[in-house]
Amino acid sequence: MKTTGRNNFFWPSYVDLMTALFLVMLVLFVLSYKRFQDQQNNNERLIAELRVQVQEKRKLDEIKAALQRLESDYFTYNQRYKRYELNFPVTFAPKSDALPDVARTPLTQAGRFLQRQMQTLDNDNVQYLIVVEGRAAKDLRYPDDDPRNLDGPAVRQLSYNRALAVIRLWEQAGVRFPANLEVVAAGSGFRGSGRYTGPEEGKNKRFIIQIQPKIGSLGK
Repeated sequence: MKTTGRNNFFWPSYVDLMTALFLVMLVLFVLSYKRFQDQQNNNERLIAELRVQVQEKRKLDEIKAALQRLESDYFTYNQRYKRYELNFPVTFAPKSDALPDVARTPLTQAGRFLQRQMQTLDNDNVQYLIVVEGRAAKDLRYPDDDPRNLDGPAVRQLSYNRALAVIRLWEQAGVRFPANLEVVAAGSGFRGSGRYTGPEEGKNKRFIIQIQPKIGSLGK
């Protein structure tokens, strides 16, 4: 290092200065490159997520289109409760899960119609779940807190058996759904969302059809 004589100040040599500048530039380059790499990785992640979202949206549009085709003589869309229901009543005898004879033919036709519509969803390995939900109606001759209107295990089992009777009817009639669509029976008894109340309580003796993709299958 050189001195200035009487002031005895130390000044870096030209080589030391260039070395320091080089190190500064090197550090800035490394930091900039890392930032670029991080941004590139983040962009790739966002693009991958966007592709998945687009694929899921496409599948949801396919489901929506298929469900819209359910609107027919067999099924009707309940705008109030956002669901599809059978378009004709199925009235069971009290405490019975035996399908009325008058309902067997229209239920079979409805199952075959549903089968044809759901075959349009048989692609791309997406798994679907179709739930046949049976329900039961309270006896309006008694108040809600009466033991005969309590939502106990017997009522739940009754509504489940009613849904199961529909699925078994379809099986006996040769109705076979695509392999990627699982059909299950469910019973909600006196509960469940969107029940009819008051004078319309008797309408709860019906089936609700719910179709949805299984969680995790859309992105496959």
